[in-house]
Amino acid sequence: MTAFDDLVGQVRTGQVDAGAAADRLVAVLSEDELRWLLDGDLPVRAAVRLPARIKAGPVVAGAVPRLGIPGIRFSDGPRGVVMGRSTAFPVTMARAATWDPALEERVGLAMGLEARALGANYSGAVCVNLLRHPAWGRAQECYGEDPVLIGRMGVGLTRGLRRNVMACVKHFALNSMENARFTVDVEVSEEDLHAVYLPHFRAVVDAGAESVMSAYNSVNGSFADENAVLLTDVLRDEWGFTGFVTSDWVWGTHDAVRSLAAGLDVEMPLRMHRARDLPGALRSGRVSRSLVVRSARRILATTVRHYADRAVDEPVVDHSTHRALAYEVAVRGAVLLRNAPVAGEPVLPLAPSVRRLAVIGRLATAPNLGDRGSSMVEPPETSSPLSGIRAALPSVAVDHVDGADLSAAARVAAAADAVVVVAGLDAADEGERILNDDPASIAFLGFPFTLRPVQWLAAKVARRATRFRPGGDRSSLSLHAHDESLIAAVAAANPRTVVVVVGGSAIIMEAWRDRVAAILLAWYPGMAGGRAIADVLTGAAEPGGRLPLAIPTSAAHLPFFDAGARRIRYDAWWGQRKLDRDGHAAAYPFGFGLGYTTFAMALAGRSGDTAVVRVTNTGDRPGSTVAQVYAFDADATPPVPALVGFRRVSLDPGVTADVPIDLDLTPTRQRDPATRTWSPRPGRWRIVAAAHSPDAFDDAADLVSPTS
Repeated sequence: MTAFDDLVGQVRTGQVDAGAAADRLVAVLSEDELRWLLDGDLPVRAAVRLPARIKAGPVVAGAVPRLGIPGIRFSDGPRGVVMGRSTAFPVTMARAATWDPALEERVGLAMGLEARALGANYSGAVCVNLLRHPAWGRAQECYGEDPVLIGRMGVGLTRGLRRNVMACVKHFALNSMENARFTVDVEVSEEDLHAVYLPHFRAVVDAGAESVMSAYNSVNGSFADENAVLLTDVLRDEWGFTGFVTSDWVWGTHDAVRSLAAGLDVEMPLRMHRARDLPGALRSGRVSRSLVVRSARRILATTVRHYADRAVDEPVVDHSTHRALAYEVAVRGAVLLRNAPVAGEPVLPLAPSVRRLAVIGRLATAPNLGDRGSSMVEPPETSSPLSGIRAALPSVAVDHVDGADLSAAARVAAAADAVVVVAGLDAADEGERILNDDPASIAFLGFPFTLRPVQWLAAKVARRATRFRPGGDRSSLSLHAHDESLIAAVAAANPRTVVVVVGGSAIIMEAWRDRVAAILLAWYPGMAGGRAIADVLTGAAEPGGRLPLAIPTSAAHLPFFDAGARRIRYDAWWGQRKLDRDGHAAAYPFGFGLGYTTFAMALAGRSGDTAVVRVTNTGDRPGSTVAQVYAFDADATPPVPALVGFRRVSLDPGVTADVPIDLDLTPTRQRDPATRTWSPRPGRWRIVAAAHSPDAFDDAADLVSPTS
């Protein structure tokens, strides 16, 4: 038994606490081993092999084999474990559309089991950055635009993960641009920072997340890895966080000494700045050994505590139950936006009388898993919309064309009883910007990469050789022009046209949404997405999703967005709240989604921080909905509602249930920067129950906020 194993056992049995165990380990570490805890274990030149290394197994930092210290063994994974052949779940945005934290906890449990089975003890799956603008290339990795929804879904994933791996929440903070993420400085007031951009991070920290990853960008003039306001004043002193902070990878640490002093514990994933600069800084007195020990103690105490508390679950990879879960989430997250009648009947679910079905579009045969950045998962199998539809309708003639020829697509559509057009985005349109556009950014590799001609050549080769795709922010919020023309041509040929939209965020549909009978937003639905789409279209499953964002009618109604900005201002107006304040109706509001039955809901009462919503299934088939509660200042003109609680409920036809909903009243409160305490905001606050963000407030009730 190693020293680490022995101390884990003592913590598990209550003989010592994790802090004391960490102190004992620190006491027997050499000075070199102590510093090794503070950065990744890979040499700098290993950067060129990182894409393959990430796929092969966990990336390790701070392992000390002599004492049995395993180090933090990192695997990324907002949509599944990136190592090996693992389960590819729907992307985070699709899971946000389930509005189901309990389901997300099950996803976290599955991810944790798979990560542990492949040797990881630490997962970077919890991405809770707020979607300020849908052009963000990495929007698919977040839970949408609302702090309460983001926080509760992030808490669900964190709870599931922590049974088997340490949970890392990222990217702290204000990371919601891709092209300029390495250089942009985000300016934000203290009030807006705490009211809008941090509450969901705090929710995940309060749920026990062991680690926080800092962002690449700077905030109010200081890079996130060197930002003592974020990493120490807020995270530790105000929120009481006791875990460890890691940098975002490679370009996420800017200075060994300043980052350590600010509260960054681990530089990931290479032995780079700290390996080079800390020994000299310690000898010269630029940094004290106590700061090194402080970070080492945080890392070791957190790791020991995790191993002592670890579940006894049997680790597995791509288990049949995980595949079934991926399917369940894809169904539950699919959002039915439109279902208009044709000849008196809604076009969905597809009628049994359909004998010939046209499936049109290049994405109909694609797996549609999402971007090809650091969260990319390669599952053992996938399901495309076309394969799913053919399997679900074996007795129906299913014709497919890719839609490149508009006239041919229209002819196929005209000959069918109904048409499914699959259109949207892929990794070429949006995704994580992996490579730093500055050629000088590879100078850390040393000579000859310090030479400009070599930097230029290396950057060109890297773009061609990497398994990742360029990614980046979206250049348009609409579909490609050809896709819009395809939809118009097909809809003109057949009134029973259904459009399945693939993408990671809001897509503006004004050019065509009123021309088609039905619209299903499938997001990037994961390895079982094709089967899920087919079952929703046929009625074998209900479209369960509700929008985790607002879809506007025009990009002009959104906040200013400059993908190449060096400096940008974030305020308290974005998404549905900005639309409401400015008097712009959404094409589809936040929280919206249709099903195959109908519901009525009304506020039935409130006790403390719990509201009761009376929900009735008024339709003729079983179904589910999301009861939502919004708070608004009735004295404001216009009122701007903010989500304060929600709960998914399933009911049989004709059944009524009183649904208790826990309220998060943070949107109705304000923080005093001097005392760091919260109190009710001025105004006449009321709450209302609704099926989506409301534009009428007739059934509202007064809200008396708590005083602290």
